[in-house]
Amino acid sequence: MTRQQQVVIVGGGVIGLLTAYNLASEVGSVVLLDRSNVGQESSWAGGGIVSPLYPWRYSPAVTALAHWSQDFYPQLGARLFADTGVDPQVHTTGLYWLDLDDEVEALAWAERENRPLRAVDISAAHDAVPVLGGGFSRAIYMADVANVRNPRLVKSLKAALLALPNVTIHEQCEVSGFLREGQRVVGVQTGTGVIKGDQVVLTAGAWSGDLLKTLDLTLPVEPVKGQMILYKCAADFLPSMVLAKGRYAIPRRDGHILIGSTLEHEGYDKTPTDVALASLKASAIELLPALADAEVVGHWAGLRPGSPEGVPYIGRVPGFEGLWLNCGHYRNGLVLAPASCQLFADVMLGRTPIIDPLPYEPAGRTQPDLH
Repeated sequence: MTRQQQVVIVGGGVIGLLTAYNLASEVGSVVLLDRSNVGQESSWAGGGIVSPLYPWRYSPAVTALAHWSQDFYPQLGARLFADTGVDPQVHTTGLYWLDLDDEVEALAWAERENRPLRAVDISAAHDAVPVLGGGFSRAIYMADVANVRNPRLVKSLKAALLALPNVTIHEQCEVSGFLREGQRVVGVQTGTGVIKGDQVVLTAGAWSGDLLKTLDLTLPVEPVKGQMILYKCAADFLPSMVLAKGRYAIPRRDGHILIGSTLEHEGYDKTPTDVALASLKASAIELLPALADAEVVGHWAGLRPGSPEGVPYIGRVPGFEGLWLNCGHYRNGLVLAPASCQLFADVMLGRTPIIDPLPYEPAGRTQPDLH
């Protein structure tokens, strides 16, 4: 592709925003479209732990993206803060996993991958996190795990893009289909008309599969609902992230504590439920008993882009010249975003890729829709 081309990006979550950010200096113009406001879906709703919850349970494809992103996040946060004055708050706290069934596998993975994960005595975990509940007997710890304050990351990325003269953002602009000339995709159809592009990139999260159906392609990306609750405590209440039984507590710098998250297959329904609220509160109090006396100040739901084994689709769509994917990150969109968007730019621009792009290629992973 030439440097004068216009790239249209469909979907303004963190993946779409960061894809635009990485491409803006390399192409003629970037047009970013979002059906609501940018970053208001899973990018806003998630917890922002800069690690898969159980990294040893994932394929090498996810691990490769996660490692690159984890190492890159601090400099991305610093660069965005310097450029925009909005600090994404990449907050390195470390993470304790408690009473794991597969602790042996976790430690073997850490040794194999040279990651600083180690078993610690439960008394050391209590010393480091005095508010930790007493019902746990084993702990493993990784010191360099950070969390990013994802709503601020979205705000920072949007501000960085708005400052660029060749980037246009259209919010409240829903894409209903693709404009084609033969087998080439040359733009998108929106509620307000056609927007043409030399290249079109689909970064629409949980909605990506539905959009590809308009081309009679089946992409196994589906919405998976997750609910979270938020407490407000003293700034020093929780010094580290903790995780047990699939639920986690994440401290923000100002004392907000996020507790998450449910996994529900409810289609596109994002209604928070009393059942989930009760379940999340129970998990919160088991992890951090002092939260029994704290007020829940927020409760919400988001839709993750579920995909097989959580391996995203990054690259060209076979049979449709000019159409690209960067979607399907499931539970790890915020974790994998820096690496996914760097890899995407490398592949689109013909540069040497940061990691092997083969496991993420849509070729062989999308099927014609026979229904």
